[in-house]
Amino acid sequence: MAASSVYNLLFRRTSTFAVTIMVGAVLFERVFDQGGDAIFEQLNRGKLWKHIKHNYENKDEE
Repeated sequence: MAASSVYNLLFRRTSTFAVTIMVGAVLFERVFDQGGDAIFEQLNRGKLWKHIKHNYENKDEE
């Protein structure tokens, strides 16, 4: 019964089908991009500038 409800709500009309596809593509792109960034940062932990910049910053001591 749930499949027919989804079909009637999202896929029955061409306009709602197109909007569903566009929204799904945008959401997928965001999740894929953030997931890729998280994996990259995990694999390169301790090597990226934001992780090591405190070693190279000059602290002004007055």
